[in-house]
Amino acid sequence: MIEESGKRRRTMAEKRQLFMEMRAQNFDVIRLSTYRTACKLRFVQKRCNLHLVDIWNMIEAFRDNGLNTLDHNTEINVSRLETIISSIYYQLNKRLPSTHQISVEQSISLLLNFMIAAYDSEGHGKLTVFSVKAMLATMCGGKILDKLRYIFSQISDSNGLMIFTKFDQFLKEVLKLPTAVFEGPSFGYTEHSVRTCFPQQKKIMLNMFLDTLMADPPPQCLVWLPLMHRLAHVENVFHPVECSYCRCESMMGFRYRCQQCHNYQLCQNCFWRGHANGPHSNQHQMKEHSSWKSPAKKLSHAISKSLGCVPSREPPRPVFPEQPEKPLDLAHIVPPRPLTNMNDTMVTHMSSGAPTPTKRYACLAILVVYFHERLQCNLDTASRLADEHALIATYVNRLQSGARVLDSPGRLDEEHRLIARYAARLAAEAGNAPRPPADLGFSFDANKQQRQLIAELENKNREILQEIQRLRLEHEQASQPTPEKAQQNPTLLAELRLLRQRKDELEQRMSALQESRRELMVQLEGLMKLLKAQAAGSAHSSPTHGASHPMPMPVRSTSAGSTPTHVPQDSLAGVGGDVQEAFTQGTRRNLRNDLLVAADSITNTMSSLVKELHS
Repeated sequence: MIEESGKRRRTMAEKRQLFMEMRAQNFDVIRLSTYRTACKLRFVQKRCNLHLVDIWNMIEAFRDNGLNTLDHNTEINVSRLETIISSIYYQLNKRLPSTHQISVEQSISLLLNFMIAAYDSEGHGKLTVFSVKAMLATMCGGKILDKLRYIFSQISDSNGLMIFTKFDQFLKEVLKLPTAVFEGPSFGYTEHSVRTCFPQQKKIMLNMFLDTLMADPPPQCLVWLPLMHRLAHVENVFHPVECSYCRCESMMGFRYRCQQCHNYQLCQNCFWRGHANGPHSNQHQMKEHSSWKSPAKKLSHAISKSLGCVPSREPPRPVFPEQPEKPLDLAHIVPPRPLTNMNDTMVTHMSSGAPTPTKRYACLAILVVYFHERLQCNLDTASRLADEHALIATYVNRLQSGARVLDSPGRLDEEHRLIARYAARLAAEAGNAPRPPADLGFSFDANKQQRQLIAELENKNREILQEIQRLRLEHEQASQPTPEKAQQNPTLLAELRLLRQRKDELEQRMSALQESRRELMVQLEGLMKLLKAQAAGSAHSSPTHGASHPMPMPVRSTSAGSTPTHVPQDSLAGVGGDVQEAFTQGTRRNLRNDLLVAADSITNTMSSLVKELHS
């Protein structure tokens, strides 16, 4: 008894864990019910790791667990639901890198308890297939367009027309999600919910269904659904703008700009909580921004738009064909297997997904069986061969075309049935009586020719592979010369030695010139100091010059009497011959010009050395 009560308490704690964590996020302070509901469901989606599973993986999970063969009203128990959820998360961990693995057991427990709380509040221990599909397809990751197209395939007939009773059933199931996060008063199901989405009783097809549910604004009962996808899109969007209320220097997520107050902008936390200051009021109209553009980009866009340089906007979504493609007629092979649920066949214009591995394996298996059948020369009538050729050509073209087409579960079932029928034909024909000698001879000749053709093709393939390998080795050897090759060519080795010797000589000359330049610069600096000292002394010794020129000129003097006629020899000790000669010639040479000439000489020498190095 004690163990049972302890297990029961742990089960109740696990059921309440997700809701306790959600309450800790304090979403109830958000004043707008639409944002409040979207934030809560987004939290549930991320906490259960459903945002990592897109709609295409979810459809594959439905197929792998056989939900596509069950009627929508079929009930499944909790243990089978747990098996379905487990397969979803284990397949997810296989796709994720090892550094991003999730806790599978915890995710299974959280999602299972949330689904039971949302769809089995009375405690029957069973959920309908349609409830499971509607909930998982709505809460998983992926584009809202792909989700709505899958949902339409579940509530439409074989002609592509929406069935209103099934759409009403979908609203009942999907609106249990806001109720599960305590937003039932705002977005609970009512009998008039269908009429709020489609007020006029008329034929609803796929494009009209998408236009209605993806409109701006969407139907009131489903307004939280596109907002939840927008929340996921802007979670990491950065706005380098200061919030006018909390004075935060930047924003993450949504940004709201007042249409009446000049340059008044709020971050999403302040707007959701109804904060306002200054002349701004909560009654002012606000514009929601999900990205940020610099003023320069806005100005350039406005100018381009005024000049007509901006191209016309593309339609917000592609337009899909209204009529679904008819399934392939396979009745001439073996009697077809009856389908249990026609509504599980999605319209074949569901695109934006690459062919699944199941589809690839099915097509390859079809080709293998077909060619095996041809090798055994199991010939049939001309019409049957033509049909088989056309059928296989269709699958081959579908594989070769790069279109991202994800077939419906019904179409994938057709491929599986096709493989089974080919296998059944092979098994049935293997037990048949021996054929007449003429047929056997014809089959033997055909098999011999085909074997010869296969052998020739294999030999050609082997030769091509050998040629590719040889060319690859030649390219690698040419691109990476080895020292052995250099030793085999004495000319290259001699040129290499000369280049290295020339490089060493130039480096030595460069270092010598650098040292000479440094010494000359030191000498020039000493001479400049000497000239300054002599100019100052001459200014003090000549009163006439000092009166006429109160500011001494450190480099150049205009008075002949104040300038010494010679430079002391001890001050020029160790100076080069050109510089010493320039200073010993007296006033006939301009000292400043001599210094400039010496500096130019150094510069020209360095330039010539650099050019020689580059050459």
